[in-house]
Amino acid sequence: MTTPSRKLSSARLTQPTNAFVEEFTASVQFDQRLYQQDINGSIAHATMLSSVGILTESERDQIISGLNTIRDEIEADQFEWSIPQEDVHMNIEARLISLIGEVGKKLHTGRSRNDQVATDIRLYLRDMARPIAEQLSRLQTALLNVAEREADTILPGFTHLQIAQPVTFGHHMMAWFEMLSRDAERLNDCVKRINTMPLGAAALAGTTFAIDREQAAELLGFDRMCQNSLDAVSDRDFAIEFNSFASVLMMHLSRFSEELIIWSSAQFDFVDLGDAFCTGSSIMPQKKNPDVPELIRGKTSRVYGNLFNLLTLMKNQPLAYNKDNQEDKEPLFDTIDTLLGSLRVYADMMGVMTVKPDNMRQAALRGYATATDLADYLVRKGVPFRDAHEVVGLSVAYGIEHQKDLSELSLAELQNFSSHIAEDVFEVLTLEGSVAARDHLGGTAPNQVRAAVAKARKILD
Repeated sequence: MTTPSRKLSSARLTQPTNAFVEEFTASVQFDQRLYQQDINGSIAHATMLSSVGILTESERDQIISGLNTIRDEIEADQFEWSIPQEDVHMNIEARLISLIGEVGKKLHTGRSRNDQVATDIRLYLRDMARPIAEQLSRLQTALLNVAEREADTILPGFTHLQIAQPVTFGHHMMAWFEMLSRDAERLNDCVKRINTMPLGAAALAGTTFAIDREQAAELLGFDRMCQNSLDAVSDRDFAIEFNSFASVLMMHLSRFSEELIIWSSAQFDFVDLGDAFCTGSSIMPQKKNPDVPELIRGKTSRVYGNLFNLLTLMKNQPLAYNKDNQEDKEPLFDTIDTLLGSLRVYADMMGVMTVKPDNMRQAALRGYATATDLADYLVRKGVPFRDAHEVVGLSVAYGIEHQKDLSELSLAELQNFSSHIAEDVFEVLTLEGSVAARDHLGGTAPNQVRAAVAKARKILD
């Protein structure tokens, strides 16, 4: 199968394009992934042109049949992509003309590559939002499964990476879930602006043909149309916004990764990530390296770079379309691929992660995690908070000196610091008592964790 060697857009030029320039300026090497959206957009455009009398029904049918043939050739890997034809749009149009002849030349009536590519990118992003949302939901479900299973498991909660208060592991997983829930909301909100149709703006000023943009929008499933032709062809806000969403999501995955890397170290030994998600060392046979979370932590900077790439690309462009915008696709495609891969591997990894409750509990016991509970206890006994804070600080110092947790101190030892302390103090000094006491919406108590999981499952369903 061959396509015409003459460039469809070269009539104005008297000299052939320099071979290196031709390859340097071509985008077909990477934008061919838009073929599905380009063909769908062309089918809708041809259908609309027929409905307003610009194409006959026979011409419309020939064009649609030819486009479907091209789709089949591409998916069967039988399509010959041509660098001289520059991009996915001209490659498909050139092949259409070679298939159906003169009728194929009528397809581009009333549109430009400027509104065509803007439409294709929006369609592609809208299509890719679906699998991203699905992988995001998979990860959220995996987190809910861990949270429900580990609702009673106690570990130290940290501030400044110092042991602060005991929390349940299920509660910790639900914190991750909340972050991802906001990411899902951001994606849904972003899609509202992605799903706006630029087709009909033509090169920059609209078209003299009596097109029906409403019909084209309906055929392509767009919720609304771009209201200004100049903005329609030059706007890449939607791509920047998508990359912004992706950057926040990757930031969250990077934070998760940092914790998993710490937790799986020998110093913490809170979790085991599973051999399938780790690698060994080329020289140290004892090593089990958490490569997946480390790599995702690294890939986060890649997505950040793509966001800054797009922002910089657009910052000095006058209206309307400029060739600079060809550079929008590679960072966008890279972000989509990175996001899909990261979410998929994270969901898989969380599904097999092993939790080590005993190690978590021992760590919580070492850090005087119930110190705040003792202060709260004294306040309820009528001690001003600042005085209670001092009593507990002295008690902790005593415990450190004698290598005892607060729960291991005797009543007599505790009463050395305050006469308000009574036998009932030990009800609040246990780890279980501490987490159970935080029994309110958003608290770390096991029954609150289970309630949060149940509520989250309903939302996801």
